[in-house]
Amino acid sequence: MSQPSWSSLLRTEIARSARQYAVEEQLPFYESLGTPPTILFEPFADGTRHGNFLDASYEAIRQDPAWAARLLKVHPQRTALPEAKQAAARELDSSNSSDALLMNVLCYPGIITSSLRELLDYDGSTEMTFGVGGEIPYVGGGVDHRTEHDAKVGRMILEAKLTESDFIFREAEVVERYAGLQAVFETDRLPRRGTDYASYQLIRNVLAAHHHGYSFTLVCDARRPDLLRAWWVIHSAIRQPDLRCRCNFVLWQEIAQVLPAPLREFLRRKYGIC
Repeated sequence: MSQPSWSSLLRTEIARSARQYAVEEQLPFYESLGTPPTILFEPFADGTRHGNFLDASYEAIRQDPAWAARLLKVHPQRTALPEAKQAAARELDSSNSSDALLMNVLCYPGIITSSLRELLDYDGSTEMTFGVGGEIPYVGGGVDHRTEHDAKVGRMILEAKLTESDFIFREAEVVERYAGLQAVFETDRLPRRGTDYASYQLIRNVLAAHHHGYSFTLVCDARRPDLLRAWWVIHSAIRQPDLRCRCNFVLWQEIAQVLPAPLREFLRRKYGIC
């Protein structure tokens, strides 16, 4: 019998924590149809609270129209949900949503001027956006406008991961259209599956950081050694020393240690992050 994947083990652990948290806090929630089921939280009827968010973070999100728009993203796998819940389901309702986890942390009042700033090592700007486009030029002209970064803080872009299976595979003809690929990477060291490139999201993020002069940080869970190994394969293939130094990772567990007590306790109870 094959061993459960790291992503499956973490989904099971988070489902258990999220269900217990929902029951203890008397929050409206339901379960997906999958095994293990995902816990999905619903906003309160008056719209002032949402079980997938700490109250202080959720209030800050509601006050910012651009941030609030992220709450409306349609759930991408509605058929995996009970039929009665499919129409209203949103992506950030899921306990597995790395976007929701990231917004819980970064939208908490005053957080980006706290000790988190030193941990993330960004430029100190308080400008913060989510779902940011990161255009990457193609060979021969044209630009890929499809790239989206989970968040941008100052001149740092972030990719947040939690229970996702991998960083996506993509066909060689797609990846090799990027103009900076040869200059940025030792391409023979990039991971492949057959002719497809592995870790496409990471390749794309590094290329965007190169093109825009940004730094890049992967935010990952210590319980996902598979994702961390994938990142180090990509990181080791970066040719340019300066760019390599601007591309880093940080663990959710490290972030939790520098957070205010209410936010730290929220991550411990709901996600098992401590």
